[in-house]
Order: sequence, then C-alpha cells, then structure tokens
Amino acid sequence: MAHPLIPQILNLAAPVAESLGLEVVAAVFHTNQSPPVLRVDVRNKQDDTGLEDCEQMSRALEAALDEAEMIPEAYVLEVSSPGVPRSLTTDREFISFRGFPAIISTSAPHHGQTEWMGSLIKRDEKAVYLNLKGRTIAIPRDLVDSVLLAEGEE
Repeated sequence: MAHPLIPQILNLAAPVAESLGLEVVAAVFHTNQSPPVLRVDVRNKQDDTGLEDCEQMSRALEAALDEAEMIPEAYVLEVSSPGVPRSLTTDREFISFRGFPAIISTSAPHHGQTEWMGSLIKRDEKAVYLNLKGRTIAIPRDLVDSVLLAEGEE
C-alpha cells in the first residue's frame, strides 16, 4: 500500500521534473527505515537518464519539499532512474524468479482487472500464478500480455 503522502509528493515533484526535462515515473516512501527513505524515480524524456539528471532533480526536489514542509520528520531523499523493466518470457526465468514480486498485464480484464501485482508462483501451459496476499490467482496465459519483475512494493 502506498504511503498517504505519495500523491502530494508526486504533485509537487512532477512540475519540478518537467522544468528539468524529466518525468517522474514512481515514488515510494519507506517509513520502516530509520530515517525514512523517500525514493523518486525519474526518466529523461530525450536521452538516457544519467547521474547528472538525478543530481539536478535531487537538489530541486529537496528544496521544493523543504519549502512545502510536507514531511515533518527527518528523511533521506533518493532520486534514481527506474532502469529497464525486466520482462519474463522463458520457463527458466519463471523458475528463477519464483517468489519475486511481479506485475502481470492482460489484454482483456480478468476478474475485472487488467493489471495484477503479487509474488510469482509459477507458469504452466494454462496460466501464470501469483500469490496475492496469501491467495493464489491463476491468470489464463491467453490473456497475459506481459509479466514484469516489480520493485518489491507489493
């Protein structure tokens, strides 16, 4: 579950990123660490995202967050590139990444959803199986568009 401040942080970060030629891809606030860590992933719209992009965004976003006084306690700000999503396609990959958080996108709704996130269980001829908070969900293979490894924010 996302931290309640994430929507406000994204609203603040988006125009800051835009002014630098970047876009905000994701934000996660890890409050279970001491001090808490706010991680913001950005992507350069024109080129590969580099260290300089992350440094510029870090300085600009830190100033904007301080001015907004949105986060009252001490925290660490990490700005990074989201990297390339890791798509799983082979049987070997499904075996190797068993138990890892994954996002499954479907071509048509399955039980009312087109995107599923959970821990990867397996893939067989019929379905891709996810553990969703202790429940096993079988998503028919003929509906699966992609299976991507997730960052671990299940």
